[in-house]
Amino acid sequence: MNIETIEKQQSNQGVQVISRAADILRALKNEHKGLSLGQIAERVGLPRSTVQRIVNALQAERFVMVSSAEGGFRLGPEIQSLAEAGRINIAEMIRPVLSALAKETGETVDLAVYRQDHMVFVDQVVGTHRLRTVSAVGETFPLSTTANGKATLAMLSDDIAAALIARELKQSADPKRPLSEIIREIEAVRTNRLALDVNEHTDGISAVGVAFRDPSGLIYAISIPVPSHRFDSKQDRLRTALLKTLDQVVALL
Repeated sequence: MNIETIEKQQSNQGVQVISRAADILRALKNEHKGLSLGQIAERVGLPRSTVQRIVNALQAERFVMVSSAEGGFRLGPEIQSLAEAGRINIAEMIRPVLSALAKETGETVDLAVYRQDHMVFVDQVVGTHRLRTVSAVGETFPLSTTANGKATLAMLSDDIAAALIARELKQSADPKRPLSEIIREIEAVRTNRLALDVNEHTDGISAVGVAFRDPSGLIYAISIPVPSHRFDSKQDRLRTALLKTLDQVVALL
């Protein structure tokens, strides 16, 4: 056996070890109470002895840690450290694109992120009109009556979207629309990518919105809120500009 063949075999073995280690880390991903070596071996389809060798190496590097006195294992602190280091600041990355959209339309542009059952504003570029809409960063908004919320609902599965809408309707003292009507609207948003809020969340303010996922899977939404008295005349231009911005954001990510 020549040196080139030996080096190739060693390289393949190294790749295989990395792949197996990744499988083990994924198996522990949502197991906050940890898994035993036997449970890990069953999940990844490897012999227990192989799993033990890889887990020992991962533990030495702090990628896994002992989770209980019984000897179970869970993800370690180094995983969190790497995740924090690799996290992308979406607001910072796409702000130039949002600024360009605000300049083109003259309107305020909002960026929100989906959190469990509501939207949270994380950035805003204020428009140039004297009469404009402004919301505070950190403010929360519902899903079923806002443009950014509806765009987000369209990114979720049918079951989850319906459950979230139903919860909001149940909590509302005066629901304006039935569940079936809102679901039909969300289905339309999935087709054309654009969501509308015409005097729904706040009387006198209308908006158009789109949503996207970042590389980690979080859902963000970009919306343009406009005083309703000038929304109709600008709606087509806002739609076109917002879809162009969405394509630019997706390309950036």
